[in-house]
Amino acid sequence: MEAPDPVLLKYGNTNTFLVPGKKGNLLVDTDYSGLMPRFFKSIRDAGVQVKDITWMMATHYHPDHMGLLGELQEMGVQLLIPDVQVLTASMAEDLYYPNNSQYVRMNLKQAKKISCRESRKFLKTLGIEGEIVPLQSHSRDSVALVLDSGGCIVGDLEPREFLAGYAGNPGLAEDWRMLMEHRPKIVYFGHANSKRL
Repeated sequence: MEAPDPVLLKYGNTNTFLVPGKKGNLLVDTDYSGLMPRFFKSIRDAGVQVKDITWMMATHYHPDHMGLLGELQEMGVQLLIPDVQVLTASMAEDLYYPNNSQYVRMNLKQAKKISCRESRKFLKTLGIEGEIVPLQSHSRDSVALVLDSGGCIVGDLEPREFLAGYAGNPGLAEDWRMLMEHRPKIVYFGHANSKRL
């Protein structure tokens, strides 16, 4: 039986995706803080409840991707932090949300930290076949969730057709070379429509 596609939850500036697994579901990215009422409406429209979201992660720790992590953590959703994000996760709150009364801080001590290399083993415990891979062109802490079914959630990675315009950023070409080795069928972007390859 083929794995179900990620579910798009659009409630603000950033595309959020719920990745269904046989033993748990993984939320990828959470938009800005202050959007919880819109988040609730979005998951209700998708037939999802907070209790259905087992784990969550950010593709990178910019304010439009991490804004609801703390609130959802307080509601019982567990936070997953790949190794390339450990430092920025601890710094991002003070950098992006120093005086925001709507922002709820993450409990980083309770977060599960894993290496990208061991991500396949961890995702398998959720019944999700795939892995988390580091990216370098957008930010040092960027990652993509690459699913064996062909889906690839890439956050703020620039589309492949923009490569010529980013000749000064060799990391973008390297990110795409590495992703294409996984033979993705569809790419899910943080701020653009998904694209079939």
